[in-house]
Amino acid sequence: MTIRPIILLPDPVLRQVSKPIERVDEGVRKFAGDLFETMYDAPGIGLAAIQVGAPRRMLVIDLAKEGEPKAPQVFINPEIVSCADEASVYEEGCLSIPDYYAEVERPKDVTVSYLDLEGKLQEIKAGGLLATCLQHEIDHLNGVLFIDHISRLKRDMVVRKFRKMARDKAPAGMVG
Repeated sequence: MTIRPIILLPDPVLRQVSKPIERVDEGVRKFAGDLFETMYDAPGIGLAAIQVGAPRRMLVIDLAKEGEPKAPQVFINPEIVSCADEASVYEEGCLSIPDYYAEVERPKDVTVSYLDLEGKLQEIKAGGLLATCLQHEIDHLNGVLFIDHISRLKRDMVVRKFRKMARDKAPAGMVG
């Protein structure tokens, strides 16, 4: 398994809409392993394929707390099929927007259909942190970031900060 570099804001790749995975095969299973390695190394609790530059509709989640056994979950071609009317608020962060957190309101519960690593259609009813995490990662697959759910003023400040950081890191002559 390979730890892949995580793409950071303001990279336009993060705004791409990911394409469905046509066939679940050994390559897809290996890629899932790479996503887990990358997520655990970061460390994080969720990672979408687009965050490592692969515009494929796939994400991984592991909500196990430190000291608990790992609980990896893979979602291929996930789609939200229903949402609760009731909302909940969680403080969210993102591996592609390091060290920035904001409260985001999302539906409290969701039902998601997806393919598992065997290519079988599954459905999960999720609440709490899992519901929030699924919505956050599925947003990534649609080119949406969690900062799109906060006020424009806060979002603009975050984007400016990350653009400046990217410019400061760029080699001389590479700033556009």
